[in-house]
Amino acid sequence: MSQASKNLLEGILTFAIGLPLWLFTGDVETPVVTLTKVGVVMMCVGGALVLTGLYQTARTSAGNR
Repeated sequence: MSQASKNLLEGILTFAIGLPLWLFTGDVETPVVTLTKVGVVMMCVGGALVLTGLYQTARTSAGNR
């Protein structure tokens, strides 16, 4: 498995975990962090990983031409 594939998979999974946290934990009280904010951060990190994986895939395929 290439690094680009790993970044894509990890980004999709991270985004998929962050989305329900953001959507469904608005009324959950935690002492240190707000779970909705954690969900937003996870979605941002997941999106960045997906973009990195897509860039790496495009760069690798452009180099093979």
